[in-house]
Amino acid sequence: MGDTIMEVTGFKAGAVRAGIRGKDRLDVGLIYSEVPAAAAGVFTTSQVKAAPVLLDMEHLRNGKAQAIIVNSGIANACTGAQGMELARGTARLVGEHLGIAADLVQVASTGVIGNQLELSIFTNCMDKLVTGLNETAFMDVARAMMTTDTVSKTAVRTISIGGEKITLAGMAKGAGMIMPNMATMLSFILTDASISPDVLKSMLQKSADLSFNAITVDGDTSTNDSVIVLANGMAGNTRIADEASEDGRVFQECLNDLCLDLALQIVRDGEGATKFITVHVKGAESGTEAAQAARTVANSSLVKTAFFGEDANWGRIIAALGRSGISFDAEKVDIFFDDVIMVKDGLGQGPEQEEKATDVLKKNSFSVIIDLKKGSAAWKIYTCDLSMDYIKINADYRT
Repeated sequence: MGDTIMEVTGFKAGAVRAGIRGKDRLDVGLIYSEVPAAAAGVFTTSQVKAAPVLLDMEHLRNGKAQAIIVNSGIANACTGAQGMELARGTARLVGEHLGIAADLVQVASTGVIGNQLELSIFTNCMDKLVTGLNETAFMDVARAMMTTDTVSKTAVRTISIGGEKITLAGMAKGAGMIMPNMATMLSFILTDASISPDVLKSMLQKSADLSFNAITVDGDTSTNDSVIVLANGMAGNTRIADEASEDGRVFQECLNDLCLDLALQIVRDGEGATKFITVHVKGAESGTEAAQAARTVANSSLVKTAFFGEDANWGRIIAALGRSGISFDAEKVDIFFDDVIMVKDGLGQGPEQEEKATDVLKKNSFSVIIDLKKGSAAWKIYTCDLSMDYIKINADYRT
C-alpha cells in the first residue's frame, strides 16, 4: 500500500487532472500494454450495470485487451444511450491515440451514479495522457481512481515459472458500497506471464471468489464493480494452457494471494472503519451455507455497530445466524472472539468470558469464529465495523 514499486514488463501508465474532481486532483488514468494481452474480467452481478461494465463485457468476448482507461468522480451509470455512447466514444478515442483497435480498450468509471460525462473531458486530456505514459506511473493511476478512499491500494508479487521471472501487480479502489458480488470497487491486475485467455478467465473467477467476493463493508452492491486482468506474455515463459499443470498451480496461488491482499486493503479502508473483522463460519453442511451464514453476520448493522462500540453482544450474532436462511441446531452452536469462547452449545459462558471478549474487541483486528457443528464446510468473510463516520461520509457523499 502507498509506496509500492509497480513495474511490469511491457506495461506503461499515466494519469492526469481532467477537471472531473477539481483542478488539483488526478481523476483520469490510463494503462497500456505494448502488445495485445490475454484479458479477463469479473464484473458486478447487479441487474443495473454501468455503461463501462456493459462495454467491457462485450470487448472481452475476444479474450484480449491492450489498454484500460479509468476515471473517478462520475460513474457513468444509469445514463442511458448517451452514457453508452460516451463509453464507446472513449474507447475509440483511446484506440486512435494509441494506434490500437477500440475493442482492445477497457473503460472503467467510478463515482456518482446518474450524472453524465462529456467526451470533451477525455478529448481535452488524451494527448497529455498518452504522451505521459511511462513504466513507473502506476501509483498515479491508483490515486486517480480513488473516491472516498483514504489511501491508494496496490500490491506486487513475483514468482518463477519455467525459469522465467513473472511479475503480477495490482491496484484497487473501494471503501464504501462494498458487498459481494462484487463490491463498489475497481481492480486492475497486470502480469507479464504468458497464459491462455480461457485459463486466465477461470483463474480470475476462482481468485475473485476467495477475495473480492468475500468482503463486505456495508452490504451494498454497486453498478460499476470490475476486476480486469491483463497478461501480455512478455516474460517469455512457456504459455500456461492448463490450470492443473504445475505452472498453472503456481500462478493461481500467486493470483489468489495478490487478489486477497487488495481485497483486504479495501476492507481496512472501509468508510469510517475502526476495526477489521474476519467472520469464520465452520462446521457447516456446505460451503454455500457457510458463506451465506458468514455473510449474514458480517452484514448485520447490529453486529457491526456492536463491534464499533466494543460490545461483546453475541446475541446479535446468533440472531443474524437465525435469519441467514441456513439450517442448523442453535443448541449446538459455539461462538468465539479470537480464542475466547463466548457461547458453547448455544449458551453464553458468563460475565468472565464476556469481559475477556470485550478485551478482544478493543483490538484493531480480530476474528469471530462460529462453529455450527453440522458438517465439515467452512467459509471466511472479511468485514469492518459500522461507525458514526460512515453515516457522515455517505450522508454528504454528493455534497
